[in-house]
Amino acid sequence: MRLFATAAVAALAFAHPAVAQDLKLHGALELSGAGAVSGTNFRDGVVLAIEEINAKGGVMGRKIVFEALDTQSNPTTARAVIQKILDEKPYVLFGPVFSGSVMVTMEMAQGASVPQITGGEAAAITQKGNPFIFRTSFGQQSSMPKIANYFRDELKAKKVAVLYVNNDFGKGGRDNFIKEMKARNIDVIADVSTESGAVDFAADVVKLKSANADAIFVYTNEEESARFLREARKQNIAVPLIGETTLLGQKVIELAGPAANGARGHVGLTIDAPIPAIAAFKDKFNKRFKYLPDHNGIKGYTGMYLVKYVAEKNKKFDSKMFAETVHGLTVDPKDEPGILMNATWDKNGDIDRESFLAEIVDGKQKIVKTLPKLNK
Repeated sequence: MRLFATAAVAALAFAHPAVAQDLKLHGALELSGAGAVSGTNFRDGVVLAIEEINAKGGVMGRKIVFEALDTQSNPTTARAVIQKILDEKPYVLFGPVFSGSVMVTMEMAQGASVPQITGGEAAAITQKGNPFIFRTSFGQQSSMPKIANYFRDELKAKKVAVLYVNNDFGKGGRDNFIKEMKARNIDVIADVSTESGAVDFAADVVKLKSANADAIFVYTNEEESARFLREARKQNIAVPLIGETTLLGQKVIELAGPAANGARGHVGLTIDAPIPAIAAFKDKFNKRFKYLPDHNGIKGYTGMYLVKYVAEKNKKFDSKMFAETVHGLTVDPKDEPGILMNATWDKNGDIDRESFLAEIVDGKQKIVKTLPKLNK
């Protein structure tokens, strides 16, 4: 009972008493704990999309009710939350965002034939043959080749160091990054792990600094990235600090302050993308929730519009038909503006779209290059 008391409180602000024609959707998201920044951004992106859709009459005449339950950033809790959702026989479900929680819940959703729309990025998520899992973010197998090319072509790096968070997300990213480095004959001369929620990075920075690498790859969660950047600035690390979205996101910039300046890397999604639709989304989100979203907000928002698009395409709310339709599907903003960018989902549920190279300059994320879809 204690578990669901917490979950129920999290849901109250985003649900109202359902009526016969309501379409009830559910989220299993990190609303507290180490993943709270990610989960609340994702939730609020979903909520913003639902409010827009409901204002225009809903989906096929049905208004959407959304209940967001809190996984507490804990895989065991996530399993209990997912089971509670599955007991209601949902059309689709959103979340979790943390890869570890996705990995321990995806078979549950698959067993119930319920499509699961996740922001998790661990490569293994879509490599298990699950036909009901779909990302709204790049998987590591898509983003790491782009990062590796940056190390080789832009930085001309010959030897690199790695800092990663010791969870499914971090280990998956670290493994894919090292694989791509080897493919480009770049030596990994320091390989340092840290724990989720870590506070003190002094010793890690000492190890990385002493390695004398040409650049350091940082692959940790947002709050850990901010703490690392502050310590790296304190110890005067001079080599480039390169990462992914979790090193360059809005929350990292806010938490790290001036220490974030100079961080660079690949971002699959960003509110600073040179795309008018994303700029408009940023403004709407900020007006509604009184804070700037990160990439997880975009993931939730576009995920909800994917649900709308597929239901209207199929002209029915059929979970199995949803999954079948999304595999191989391309959605263009001219057909569904809420998708924001042209996106394609492959047979594994992985997404392909344009992405970006970015750098933090004067406390803002600056896009320096747009990278094309992998499979144009």
